[in-house]
Amino acid sequence: MTDPTSLFNRHRARLHAIAYRMLGAVAEAEDVVQDTWLRWHEADPSRLDNPEAWLVTVATRLSIDRLRAVKSQRESYMGIWLPEPVLMPAPATPEEIHELADDVSVAFLFMLERLSPEARAAFLMREVFDEDYPDVARTLGKTEAACRQLVRRAKQQLRQEAPRRAVSRETHHRLMQGFADAMRHGDFHGLHALLSDDAELIGDGGGKVPSFSSLVGGRRLAQLFYAGKRRYGDDLRVELAQVNGEWTLLRFIQGELESVQSYETDGERIVRVLVQRNPDKLARVATAFFPR
Repeated sequence: MTDPTSLFNRHRARLHAIAYRMLGAVAEAEDVVQDTWLRWHEADPSRLDNPEAWLVTVATRLSIDRLRAVKSQRESYMGIWLPEPVLMPAPATPEEIHELADDVSVAFLFMLERLSPEARAAFLMREVFDEDYPDVARTLGKTEAACRQLVRRAKQQLRQEAPRRAVSRETHHRLMQGFADAMRHGDFHGLHALLSDDAELIGDGGGKVPSFSSLVGGRRLAQLFYAGKRRYGDDLRVELAQVNGEWTLLRFIQGELESVQSYETDGERIVRVLVQRNPDKLARVATAFFPR
């Protein structure tokens, strides 16, 4: 029989995937995985019919409890709370697509914030991890009917925030490349042309750095990005990187990571920009580029 530590490590990535999608924060997800390990260490795997199901259930319930606890903190958060970005490759194989597809994008995680903890768990288990309703019910300790109701209501809540239409990764990359080039060259008209008239920017500074909570209008956003290039000149650098499984812009000022910018598009123009500027949430991405 596989030893308990090896068995746990075999499922560690899945547990972290669940916790991160539930919480949108790496440290909190890691805490959930660690707490799951402690409970696993106290259990007797030989007495479990399905160790993986046991681990998923524990990690999901711990995530629900932790999300309930942090919800009140996020309500008093300075400005808009956006998920913590994570550098990760775009999915290449069917298995990676299952784990890293659009269901882990910053935009998707931000959208999930409107759900209650239990609704978020039910929705993720059913719609992202493709669990059957009996498994969802067992994990949440509810009836199948109640879980179906949770998922149905979650879909209704999320529908108005859903992308206008699906956009291929190739198209998204092309738009991001064009926007990055326009930003690098201070091309106001190029920036403006790639933004929809009602494009919105949402920023997270966490009360630590200045950030727009919301700015609406393609021309206003183009002016903002253009002004950045005019102000910083060659000290401003823009790079494309795979963040949360999709192409994202990283903006550096004087060699320091200033923001991670996630873009939503309709296939032709940019419709929303989510700008993470909170230094605490940028730390892991910055370290990946400038290891110490």
